[in-house]
Formats: sequence, C-alpha cells, structure tokens
Amino acid sequence: MLTRLTINDVVLVDRLELDIQPGLSVLTGETGAGKSILLDSLGLATGARADTGLIRAGANQASVTAEFELPAVHPVYDFLEDKGLALEPGEALLLRRQVSRDGRSKAFVNDQPVSVAVLKALGDSLLEVHGQHETVGLLDARSHLGMLDAYGACDSERAQVAEAWKALKALKDEHRDLVKRAQGDKAELETLTQRLQELERLNPQPEEEGQLASERALLGASERALEDITEARDAVGGDLLSQRLAKAFRALDHARTRAMQAGATGEDEVLQRLTAAADALDRTLIAADEALALMDQAGNSLDLEPGQLDRVEERLFALRAMARKLGVLVDDLPAERVRIAKALTGIEDLDAHLARLDKQIAAAQGVFQAAVVALRARRQAAGDTLSAAVMAELTPLKLDKARFRVALKALEPERFTAAGGDVVEFEVKTNPGAEWGGLGVIASGGELARFALALKAALAGRGGEDATGPVMIFDEVDQGVGGAVADAVGLRLKRLAERSQVIVVTHSPQVAARGDSHLKVSKHVHGDGMRSKVARLDADEALEELARMLSGASITPEARAAAVRLKSAEGV
Repeated sequence: MLTRLTINDVVLVDRLELDIQPGLSVLTGETGAGKSILLDSLGLATGARADTGLIRAGANQASVTAEFELPAVHPVYDFLEDKGLALEPGEALLLRRQVSRDGRSKAFVNDQPVSVAVLKALGDSLLEVHGQHETVGLLDARSHLGMLDAYGACDSERAQVAEAWKALKALKDEHRDLVKRAQGDKAELETLTQRLQELERLNPQPEEEGQLASERALLGASERALEDITEARDAVGGDLLSQRLAKAFRALDHARTRAMQAGATGEDEVLQRLTAAADALDRTLIAADEALALMDQAGNSLDLEPGQLDRVEERLFALRAMARKLGVLVDDLPAERVRIAKALTGIEDLDAHLARLDKQIAAAQGVFQAAVVALRARRQAAGDTLSAAVMAELTPLKLDKARFRVALKALEPERFTAAGGDVVEFEVKTNPGAEWGGLGVIASGGELARFALALKAALAGRGGEDATGPVMIFDEVDQGVGGAVADAVGLRLKRLAERSQVIVVTHSPQVAARGDSHLKVSKHVHGDGMRSKVARLDADEALEELARMLSGASITPEARAAAVRLKSAEGV
C-alpha cells in the first residue's frame, strides 16, 4: 500500500507531503490544476524516465519519495534480498528519486543508492497505472498467465506441474552430465587403463614412503659403519698383524733360548729383558686377536645384504616418480589406485546407467505431461469463466461493442517450463468484424482504462486481486462518459478498493462520490508564480467539491442537494 508521497520542486509544487489512505482515494480539481503532477511524481519515484522539464523553475533539482507499506508476505522481499537490500516485515519501503538540472538522476531504496532499473522493477511490482496515456501491467502479455492462474485458483495443479518439472529436469541434468563425463572418460580410457596397470605392478602400500625413507637412512648409516670397520681392520693390518706378532714372539723365544745356552741365567739382565719383551708381545698378540674378533663381530651384527640399499632406493624413487606423474602425494597412491579402478568400473557401467536414466526420464516425462494437461484443462475452464465475466462488465462501461477472450495456446514440448506448457494472452475485438488482437489494439486511452477496469473487476470477483497485488491507479478512466456509465465506473472502482488500494484521477462526480478519501488539487498565486497544492477534504468539503463538479464555478443549492444524493446513494 502507498502510504505517503513527498514531492520537492516538481513543476508547480515546491514541497508537498501527502498521506495516502487505504481503499479508494479520489483526486479531483479543475483542468490544469496539477493533477498530472502527482502521477508524474509517483512515476518518477518508481523508475519512470527522468525529464529535467519536471524541475520547478528556479530550483536546481527535483526529488520525490514514495513510501510503501507491505504485508508480511510479498514478492518484493525476495527481490530486495537478492539485490542486497533486505527489508524486515513491518518496515517501510522508501523509493526516492532525484533529478538535477544537468540531467543526472539518482535512485535510492531506503536511502541506499541503486540503479534506476532496480527502482523500475520495484515500481512494476508495486504499481499498476491505467490511464489516458499508458496502461502498465495489463498490456504486458507475460503477466496474463499469472492473472489467469490466480483467477482460476490453479495453485494445486501448478504446484504439481512445478514438482514434476523439477523431477524431470533433475533427471535430464543428470543424464546430460553423465553423457558429458562419459565422453571425457572414454577419451581417457586408455590412459586410465595404463595408469592402473602401472599402479598394479608398483602395488604402493599405505605409509610406504616414510618406511622406505627410514630404512634408506638406516642402511646408508650401516653401510658407512661397515666401511669404517674395514678401514680400521686394514689400518691395524688385520690377520697379518697377528702373524707378525707371533713371528716376533717366536724370534724372541729363540733368542732367549740361545742366551740361556750361552750361559745366561735368570739373574742376567739380557735374559730378563728378553723374557719381558716376549711377555709383552704375547699380551699384544692376545689383544690384537681380541680387537680383530670384536671388529668382525661388529661388522657381522650390522647384517647388510648385498645390494639392499640399492633396492630400497630404487623402490622409493619409483614411488616418487609415479606420484609426480599422477600429480598426487606418494601416500595418496593407494587411494589413487582405487579411484582409477572405480572410474574404469564407472565407464564400463555407463551404458547400463544411461539406459536406466532413459527409462526414468520417460516415466517422469509422462507424469509431467499429465500434470501439464490437467493444468491446461483448469486454465481453459478459468479462461472461459473469465471471458464471460469480463463480457458482463463491458456493457455497463459503454464498451458493449467490444469482445474479450482469453487466448490459451499450447507451446511446443521443448518450450515447456515449470509453469506448464501454455501461453496466455488477453485478446479483444473493438468492433464486430474486427480482428482479434492484444489489449494494445484499443486506441482510445479512455476505453483502454475502462477495459482494464472491467478486467480488474472480473478478476477481483474471483479473488484474483489481494493484498499483495499492486496499487492500482486510474487516470480519468471516466473520460467521455457520464450518468449511468460513470456511476458504473465508480461502483467497480469501489469494489476493487475492497481488495486493493485504488487511486483515481477523475472529473466525474459519480466516481468521486464513491471515494473513501477525497483529495483536491488546486492552483494559486505564490510570489511571482503559480503553485499547486493538494488538500484532503473532510465530509463537508467533499460534498462542496462534488457540488462544484456538478454545477461548475457557481455552486447552486440544487448542486449541493444533488451532491448529498450522490453520497447518500453511496451509503456514506
């Protein structure tokens, strides 16, 4: 619901804050008083084309703010959230537009800058304008399907179509992705097979790299220790040292024997020294044999198999080379082996999987087709009922020569969507013998506005309009009619206002008398120029305005009495 319109420096308005009431608001005033300024301002705030001609003379810029109050559930919330402009339920929605003399235009939603396109999208959701120069909403055939579905209460059938479409689309998407993947998989079937064979031959084990690296380090250290032991053995002469020491011991022993033969006794220094030397050599021989034995034992304890280090390194290098080739870590080779095996199995099972999907798609297609047919039947019935309802509204609105129908056409199956397989357009014949065409064939602005009123009245009669519907604005929908026709126009506007907020610009007292609130636009001299102002009329002022509309500038007692009768007929 539109709750407030604030206008600054637009044409003849310097500043105006106008509260808009729910129900039917009528806007009256003499020709040229500035009624169109309000509509132009509202259009500017909701994304209409900016024109510097709207800026009041002497002002640098014009600005308009339209404030809306939305119900707890409304499609605008999702739109705002998608644009990063979240709005909490109960919070006012402010649409603001500024136009400068240099032609620059700025748009804001709740004081956050947005593009004019965003403002216009919001305006299209919040307002519906029907008037002399434009009819927004009904002329767009894309909106007719939703109107018909709402009128025909097709929610259940449409939900079934949407659900069936979702299931069918999911299967088709899976089929498409599988075929696409299969094409790639089959192209690399040979590569995958070769890699799996290589992995099978290599047979990588979990955590094998760490184990091999540790073994390699240990074997390297052991090999170097053996080299050191060999070097130590060679340095002391190995077995040759024992042989030399034994030979030296025997020579000393011979020397001692000869000394004794020569008469030396144990008291002689020579014999004592030879004996001491022989004892020392004996001890050295024993120590040397012990050292050599210990070195041999140490070497044997290292227990190195010939070529063991080479084999470990070869295995480690082979694992790392394979990991580099496949672009994975060495520890991931076992998992990669499993993955490739599964991929090959998946390729082998591809035809069977695709065959299963084909059967599922055929079944889902049948469910979807049946839902589309059921929805189409419901739409056809609703279209026939709506056509009759609109036709019943045309005669009272002086459109008795016109004809209306709901054209329901089936789409080609490849164009079906979650909304079904139909395209809907409201068509008219303006005169007998004329061709059927869209609502745009109605040339007269007044007739088009009344036709829109007839359609809206018919839609509302079956619940096609509700609190989430747009604010409806009718600009001189009563043009060229009077008397009973004008009264019929007013009555239908009143009925529409029971479901949606309606604003009407009118010159007809029969229409104005139906208003829940009455706004009067007038023009007056201000300084060296003219200014427009808008006043909300109370009950007595509204009667006086009705009398003026009935009699002209000079209000007669008869006109006042007629105004009272109009209001009394309205029951207010």
